[in-house]
Amino acid sequence: FAVGLGNIWRFPYITGENGGSAFVLVYLLCAFGIGVPILMAELMLGRRGGLTPPGSVAAVASADGRSPWWSLVGYLNLLTAFLILIAYGVVAGWVLYYLYGSVSGALLGFDASASTAHFSALLARPLVLVFWSLLTLIVAGFIIYKGVQGGIERAVKVLMPLLFFLLIALMVFNVFAGGVPATINYLLAPDFSKINSAMLLAAVGQAFFSIGVAMAGMMMFGAYLPKHISIGQSAILIVVADTLVALLAGFVIFPMVFHNGLDPAGGTGLIFQTLPVAFAQMPAGQWVSTTFFLLLSVAAITSVVGLFEPLCAWLSERFLWSRHKAAIVLTLAAVSCGMVSVLSYNVWSDVNLFGLSLGGLIDYLPNQIMLPLGGLLIALFVGWFVNADAAREELGLVNTKTFTLWHQLMRWVVMPAVAIILFSGLFTN
Repeated sequence: FAVGLGNIWRFPYITGENGGSAFVLVYLLCAFGIGVPILMAELMLGRRGGLTPPGSVAAVASADGRSPWWSLVGYLNLLTAFLILIAYGVVAGWVLYYLYGSVSGALLGFDASASTAHFSALLARPLVLVFWSLLTLIVAGFIIYKGVQGGIERAVKVLMPLLFFLLIALMVFNVFAGGVPATINYLLAPDFSKINSAMLLAAVGQAFFSIGVAMAGMMMFGAYLPKHISIGQSAILIVVADTLVALLAGFVIFPMVFHNGLDPAGGTGLIFQTLPVAFAQMPAGQWVSTTFFLLLSVAAITSVVGLFEPLCAWLSERFLWSRHKAAIVLTLAAVSCGMVSVLSYNVWSDVNLFGLSLGGLIDYLPNQIMLPLGGLLIALFVGWFVNADAAREELGLVNTKTFTLWHQLMRWVVMPAVAIILFSGLFTN
């Protein structure tokens, strides 16, 4: 769920838009200093509650003598998941479109200008975007309809490591193709003058988006987590793997950007404009392109499935529907609302709300307001209102000092940091 388009698609372009190296440093601090503690809290709430996010938060609150209104945190997470889902489905559709283009040979022989023109032409064709977005959501809905473990879990255990190794191979290719020295300077030589409140908010939003914090999925998977599994170890492994893939993606994308004279702040289409150029220069480039977009399609679909799962489970829990009925209703709702996201790239591209384009608002609202707000409320609830002994038992932290460090971190570092970043970022925007 965590390793997907958030790392390979979103991290490079958000890094480009926020000045490179300084953003990467702040992102790493957010991922490990804020993301890991909140991820542990979210998995703990899910496993202790054993229900969907609203039900789990309500159950924990009730057990600890707190107000049932805390369940609103779970509902905020579900709403965030749905809003991200309708935007994410469109981008996942781009990946499937490029997979088709790789297989058919439509991406062969691209230079930088041809690749940029090809992506711009895709965004200008609403019916094509609708088809590929629809296909993505239907595939994800079908997986949820059939159940996650039997198919997608088995496939992911093989395909996700393949994606990791292919990223390494592409990074090695860049060493010989060029652009690596400029990338090292861009990503690893911090320019602290670039740090401001808006960039801090973008960094914490990207950390939450990439890890999967505060969007209901992790709390839902926490409810499925066996008691013998260590939550702390799981959280650290998730964030380490997630961060490695994001950094690898940076060393795959940016050398191609600098080598081909493209703009690192190229926005949402950055990987789709750069990768075809690199593949065109490689021996057996069509095979590499097809393999890459196949594996990226798997990463995209699994992330969409992770967003679907808590929403589907909540519909079943709330309305006593079968999983099949909930999956069908949710897929229809996602497809209907996803059309707004599709049209924001073309027909409604001139529509502005609250000073942002429609597409910008669809990205900004869940990622830079609702995710940090959800993380803040989780930190507040777990740090100050959840019974500490019960939390320590659920986390399995037998070492009192380790638990105390985590608990105090939630209270005095994570919660104030997210609050300051959120509100300062909002006021500067």
